[in-house]
Amino acid sequence: MREELGSLWTACGIDSEWTTLRAVLLHRPGRELAAADPDAAQMLDAPDPALATSQHDALAARFSEQGVAVHLVDPAGTPAPNQMFVADLMFMTPAGAIVARPASTVRAGEERWIARRLADLGVPILRTVGGHGTFEGADAMWLDPRTVIIGIGLRTNADGAAQVAATLREQGVDALIVDSPVGTMHLMGQFRMVDRDLAIVFHGRFAWRAVEALRERGFRVFFFPDPDEIRTGFAHNFVTLGPRRILMPEGNPVTRRFYEGHGIECVTVEIGELLKAAGAVGCLTGVVSRDAAG
Repeated sequence: MREELGSLWTACGIDSEWTTLRAVLLHRPGRELAAADPDAAQMLDAPDPALATSQHDALAARFSEQGVAVHLVDPAGTPAPNQMFVADLMFMTPAGAIVARPASTVRAGEERWIARRLADLGVPILRTVGGHGTFEGADAMWLDPRTVIIGIGLRTNADGAAQVAATLREQGVDALIVDSPVGTMHLMGQFRMVDRDLAIVFHGRFAWRAVEALRERGFRVFFFPDPDEIRTGFAHNFVTLGPRRILMPEGNPVTRRFYEGHGIECVTVEIGELLKAAGAVGCLTGVVSRDAAG
């Protein structure tokens, strides 16, 4: 399958979280936000639809300015209110995509539109998690080209993690499965990687076994400096554009200075209205392609 990427199939895939980003999948929110009940949709507050759409357009423009190809998924009819959080609905491997199965009944079925768009783009779909399994893409990350860490917790169960691990095994990739702390939504909210040797962790919210795994692979592990900016500004919810270069939410001065102090270039975007839906840049972005880590 990997040998057919770029010919029979679209060139795509990832084996790291930090190499140069090449293509993403986004959903532009709109009419669904006007009809959404924020409590039922598990949002923090009701976003203003026009402002949220405008800020999402700015996010897509930022990606384009950075040389990243932006693909849009546009479901038929009125989409579900959380459809814009594409990162939860897919997980990319070097040979194609694993389509997620959301645990939340509010989000059930959103993955259908991701699968359809990936197929239209020519991205191979290697597995769709099913049966008793639940899995969301924000619960899995590449530690190195041979290891993926998967968090079990609120949104991903043991069955779903096992299905993902089986597909990874077919590619010679090991899965390190860890428990997520109670109250944690996704693994994405616990740590991020910005280079081959630099990871940033939410102190008190990340498994010790996972920290050890990072250090064994040569990572320096730092801790996010300001819990308030994480909780209110989603300062940790960024996308790595390339080695020590990130796209993050605007308005987090303490955390931005911390990043820049570690040699990380910060590209920012104003998405304050989108934060009301309980997600930020990382949650909004389905990563389709990065350069191979080598």
